[in-house]
Amino acid sequence: MLNLVFLAFLLVPIPQYKLHRIRHWIAIPLGFMLFWHDTWLPGPESIASQGSQIAGFSADYIWDLVTRFINWNMVGAFFVLLVLWLFISQWLRVTVFVSAIVVWLVVSPLLPSFSLWPAGQPTTAAANTAVNTAGGTAIATNTAPANNDIPPQTEPPTSANLTNWLNAFYASEQKRKTTFPDALPADAQPFDVLIINICSLSWSDIEAAGLMDHPLWKHFDLLFKNFNSATSYSGPAAARLLRASCGQLSHANLYQPSGSECYLFENLAKLGFTQQLMLGHNGIFGDFLKELRSLGGIQSPLMDQSGLPVILQGFDGSPVYDDQATLNRWLQSLDKLNTPRTATFYNTLPLHDGNHYPGQSKTADYKARAQKFFDELDNFFTELERSGRKVLVIVVPEHGAALKGDKMQVSGLRDIPSPSITNVPAAVKFFGIKARHPDAPIIINQPSSYLAISELVVRALDGKMFDENDINWQQYIANLPQSAAVSENSNAIVIQYQGKPYVQLNGGSWVPYPQ
Repeated sequence: MLNLVFLAFLLVPIPQYKLHRIRHWIAIPLGFMLFWHDTWLPGPESIASQGSQIAGFSADYIWDLVTRFINWNMVGAFFVLLVLWLFISQWLRVTVFVSAIVVWLVVSPLLPSFSLWPAGQPTTAAANTAVNTAGGTAIATNTAPANNDIPPQTEPPTSANLTNWLNAFYASEQKRKTTFPDALPADAQPFDVLIINICSLSWSDIEAAGLMDHPLWKHFDLLFKNFNSATSYSGPAAARLLRASCGQLSHANLYQPSGSECYLFENLAKLGFTQQLMLGHNGIFGDFLKELRSLGGIQSPLMDQSGLPVILQGFDGSPVYDDQATLNRWLQSLDKLNTPRTATFYNTLPLHDGNHYPGQSKTADYKARAQKFFDELDNFFTELERSGRKVLVIVVPEHGAALKGDKMQVSGLRDIPSPSITNVPAAVKFFGIKARHPDAPIIINQPSSYLAISELVVRALDGKMFDENDINWQQYIANLPQSAAVSENSNAIVIQYQGKPYVQLNGGSWVPYPQ
């Protein structure tokens, strides 16, 4: 309708030539704003909310981002259309055809719709959700959730129904939490917990980089294939992980205090685990370190970073430290601590968009960085195994890098938390156990999120798994909390409903996410 109003504004007769020209000058910014409104580009609210962070970008990185928005095929098509218009307009009034097209685009949705399906027959998508899922978990995870952890998705996906379901989801999540014991049993075995929080890594990114077969992914005990990070920005992602012991909060409520029972590291500290904090960067950009403390409840001092080799520079020019050197320093520091149990949070961002090698301005190749990071993490795992220490390592990426982009967002843009960005490779590995590791990683296909991580930590708290001669892995992962795929940023919400993604921007109506 806005396009029709704009067209009427352009076509209304104005006798005076001067006013006619003034209208043209006014139409240029109005047309640009209308064009921006009709695209999936970030709105003014989103840009304003990220303004302080955008100001920290280097000039080279800003130019890199700008060039990604230029679709040279579209530029070429526009040039061809311009030449055609200049040629045809000599004989025909193109305005008539343009007006007819705009009117048709506005009126056609209001015309009666026709369906090729007989009345009462389901569409293919609906029929697929009714398939008997007895054949296996992989099929079940692609259908509408049928689990007490997730509100039922039985109503048609109208905008009102999707909003009602989202409200029911958050109401349900408020009641969920992981129950930690008041104290560890007397015969509990000490061990360490290391949580590695990786920026810009999703299953979609791994596939796009051609690293699905990297040996690292074969060395985990457990591997989540349907883990939702619930956001596409670093600060909120880290806060959600550190509050993993309670159900998922809305984006707005994430910035409000939670009960002490929600903070994973606080729960571990009450049971004698000494908190430790490591970063593969300085934590200044976006006040990341401050948010870890204010939103995540982790107050331990930052591990010393002096002397760590700098392998990359961030998009803001800040240092990005070598991960293997950082992790090895952590491993060496454990021997100096006079404590039987530690819980360490490590956040790293070698894969973040805009990272470049020192002395260069061009963004470093993602695949090369990912290959190096996976190699280093795999090498560290080898060193950790040789050390003989009992360690529970949990890898939980913050979000993806949007390496491929899609119909709504160009590569690198994460304003909308799409499924390809928020489906991340969470994984678990035990070190120092007597029992054999699984021959291959046990794949967890059910829809999961941070509450499942907290539950896995609780189930291992007594440390007895490390001394068992045979670990019942299926019992360890049985009945893990499931979580619906709901992802949210300040201006966008994406949900999976009846097996399909839907998006809401700036509190507007829900629409199917373009596939």
